[in-house]
Amino acid sequence: MTRALVIAVKEVRSYLTDRADLAFSLLLPVAIFALMYGAFSGQTLFNGTAHIVNDDPNGTYSRELIDRLAARDELEVDLLTRGEAEAKLERSDLLLVTCIPEDFSSQLAVGWPTEITFMQRGNGGQEGQIVASMVRAEADRLSQEVQAERQVRSALAEKAIGDDQIETAVHCLLERERKLPLVEVTETLIGADTSLVHQSLPGIIAMFVLFSITMSSRTIVEERRKGTLERLLTTRLTVSEMFMGKFLAGTTRGFVQTFILLTLAYAVFRLFTPLSFGMVLFVALVFAAAASTLGLIIASVSRTDDQASWISVFFTMATVMLGGTFFEIPEGTVLHTIGKASINTYSISAFQTLTDPGAILADVSLEIAVLAAVAVVGFFVSRVLFRAVTGGR
Repeated sequence: MTRALVIAVKEVRSYLTDRADLAFSLLLPVAIFALMYGAFSGQTLFNGTAHIVNDDPNGTYSRELIDRLAARDELEVDLLTRGEAEAKLERSDLLLVTCIPEDFSSQLAVGWPTEITFMQRGNGGQEGQIVASMVRAEADRLSQEVQAERQVRSALAEKAIGDDQIETAVHCLLERERKLPLVEVTETLIGADTSLVHQSLPGIIAMFVLFSITMSSRTIVEERRKGTLERLLTTRLTVSEMFMGKFLAGTTRGFVQTFILLTLAYAVFRLFTPLSFGMVLFVALVFAAAASTLGLIIASVSRTDDQASWISVFFTMATVMLGGTFFEIPEGTVLHTIGKASINTYSISAFQTLTDPGAILADVSLEIAVLAAVAVVGFFVSRVLFRAVTGGR
């Protein structure tokens, strides 16, 4: 057993000092998740730009309208001259431009009708239509507030109340309504996880750990082909000790890789409590052991380096797709049934469950049992198939 541990420590140390291997197994999954997080997180909210031509630059109400649009979190305001807007529309650089007329404020001030014009190409595009609806909503709200203030002034015309007092009171009431509306609209996502981190990070970690371990089978095949394993047998090392060393090396490598990635997730996203983090690491250890035996099986059945590489790639991609790494597989479908044969299904399910508040190991007992069974069965199968010398022992 001591010799097996020596082999395992040596290979793990080699892994930690190999910059290319570390970059692939640690930096690449971090980079991929960062890209996914930046590209898709928060996409339940619209983000767009209102391109505006303001022909009433000194008007009180035109400036008020633009300020309100700019205050919306999902909207940016881009002020253009009429010449710039027409040129960009002509080149199709823009599809919709909002035009505020020069008499906008003066007309509103006396209660006369005015209008905002949308210059657009075609239907204005999907973003343009959404922006136009936001402009309409803010313009209608501004119009209603101006009308409400005029009506209050008209009703209190015979009272000894100053215009400033009326304006202040009306604005306070309207501001209170905006902050505490009688009707509040909320969004609820159905059939989707609101957290991209919770949904995707466990799958990405499982995918790269599995791929890294199975790809290490190429190294074993290469060592067998070059006679490195055979020369080791000329020492006091036995085949069983060599096999155990390779198994422990693969398990430790997978666990170290998972530990580093989960620690980064813990530090950056605060996905775990200290207790749940320990439970996740336990699942990671069992998963790493199962993946290590699968890598040894691939190394045992492969005759060339290329065979080991292609089998590892095919096996990893198949388990990734069936395990629901990047998308949720609906229950009751054929793909969901087939996916139960993927160890990624159980590792991802366990990781995601343990990130929920109040989760305990008993909640993922099935997943742990399946991963442990794969590790035990894979261990004995890989030992039977393992050969240090081609065609020999």
